[in-house]
Amino acid sequence: MNDPIGDMLTRIRNAGMRGKSTVTMPASKMRVRVLNVLADEGYIRGFEDATDSRGHPAIEVSLKYFEGAPAIREMKRVSKPGRRVYMGVKDIPSVRQGLGVSIVSTPQGVMSDANARAANVGGEVLCTVF
Repeated sequence: MNDPIGDMLTRIRNAGMRGKSTVTMPASKMRVRVLNVLADEGYIRGFEDATDSRGHPAIEVSLKYFEGAPAIREMKRVSKPGRRVYMGVKDIPSVRQGLGVSIVSTPQGVMSDANARAANVGGEVLCTVF
């Protein structure tokens, strides 16, 4: 797999469209860091460690719904393996005029755009969520 973050976003997007309560995916440290930001911002209920059918480590994500509609309306991968997108603290985009969140990988860790601005650090813009 070339893009684990893109795979994770696609799995969450597809499970939300199908109305699933949970989705399972292979585990990685970067996925856990992105899921921590999504949980802190209130887009998912939470996640926990699990194992798949072959005994490999996995993550089970509990999706969040509001009046029958998924809490995550739109997820877009910004920085891709073929084209990395780095931005300074002043250039980090505001998603839907502050209603959404950009997830940024900074030298101080993976954080939301608001936290990156507060910490005055830029980095790689991984994805946007609304």
